Amino acid sequence: MLARIQFAFTVSFHIIFPSFTIGLAAYIATLELLWIGTGHERYHRIARFFTKIFAVSFAMGVVSGIVLSYQFGTNWSHFSRVVGNVIGPLIGYEVLTAFFLEATFLGIMLFGWNRVPRGLHVFSCVMVAVGTTLSAFWILSANSWMQTPAGHEIIDGVAHPVDWLAVIFNPSFPYRLAHMVTACYLTTAFVVLAVGARYVYSGRYPEDGRTMMRMALGLIAILAPLQAFIGDAHGLNTLAHQPAKIAAIEAHWQNEPGASGVPLVLFAWPNEAEERNDYQIAIPHLGSLILTHSWDDTFKGLKEYPRDERPPVAVPFFAFRVMVGLGIVMILVGWLGVFLLWRHRLFETDWYLAPLQHIWPIGFVTILSGWFVTEVGRQPWVAYGILRTADAISPVEGWAVATTLALFVFVYGIVFSGGIYYINRLIARGPQGSAVEPPEGVPSRPLASAHKATRAAINHPGE
Repeated sequence: MLARIQFAFTVSFHIIFPSFTIGLAAYIATLELLWIGTGHERYHRIARFFTKIFAVSFAMGVVSGIVLSYQFGTNWSHFSRVVGNVIGPLIGYEVLTAFFLEATFLGIMLFGWNRVPRGLHVFSCVMVAVGTTLSAFWILSANSWMQTPAGHEIIDGVAHPVDWLAVIFNPSFPYRLAHMVTACYLTTAFVVLAVGARYVYSGRYPEDGRTMMRMALGLIAILAPLQAFIGDAHGLNTLAHQPAKIAAIEAHWQNEPGASGVPLVLFAWPNEAEERNDYQIAIPHLGSLILTHSWDDTFKGLKEYPRDERPPVAVPFFAFRVMVGLGIVMILVGWLGVFLLWRHRLFETDWYLAPLQHIWPIGFVTILSGWFVTEVGRQPWVAYGILRTADAISPVEGWAVATTLALFVFVYGIVFSGGIYYINRLIARGPQGSAVEPPEGVPSRPLASAHKATRAAINHPGE
């Protein structure tokens, strides 16, 4: 359990940074292409600003990710022995393709401003964006294979690859890749949106803030509802290949005799000891409609699986509802923002701008919730149908794992706090060279009434 907690802590900490830098690299590359295509200096200014934030996030992602590979050997040596022939090369491909590509062009991207030709710098930003996406490709391929193994054979209890295309493009991989990359773009879009709202609401860097908000809202309005359709397809795939996970997500214990359809449980307190739900609020038939696209079809309940083959119920159940609930909030925020932009009221609507400054964590919380759903829902398997988590552990003393876990929490807490503090300082400093520099003594959140007329004059100078 300590080894599982340690890996859960380090991977949860680590995933925050790649989920941000994957989207941020693509955003910076887009800004650079717009700059070279239009010549508008604001795109160049915003790109330089977010490149500094990217550098800090990328560094923390690299540092926090290194320990994950070591844990395969220190805490999960039997996992490495049984499935290392498959997982090892996939992670190696990520290093040889994605990480080397990023490392090649990252220096030019970070330090090449005004030192290399403009076209080379833009190309470097595009290559870093390609590299981060390639990294997601290989890591998600490895994780998806652990969820839905394919293209291998078991010899003496050890998995050996026999078809690399089947290994890489295993049954759940396309859905996971689309779902995760879209989540990364949405995560970055909400950070950009919050930063832009912060500048517009405070009257600082209004031109750059408006550009950030327009670009972010355009992306959110498209990708947030698209993510719902991708998630639906992913759910159908999970029902086909990991039905016990779906039963845990829905806290579906059994199909009542003679009843048709499965209800959608909006809220309940799963009682695993008694194999039932307490305080349940459910809508009849809606679970069947969502998961089987039929009004009356059913799927297996948790009672139809042996107890030692059921995943824990509470974590997937609640985490899934947090993920879906925040996804609905994303759709509403995006569509409302586009509506206000269409009505030319976006940049003067204080009740929208004020809370929007603080919405930046929504993507990170949603990704972590989804990650808990997919990883806890896979239990008791670490490689589905091949190796149980309890059998993958190394013969390490509990005190050793507890000691390193405490050290990880301490060190990661310092690194995370320092990184967030420095990123917030960069945001407070703002894009250098902007037309409106931050005046001395301006508070980070002034009273809306004191600045409403000023923002209106800045945002609509012709009115």
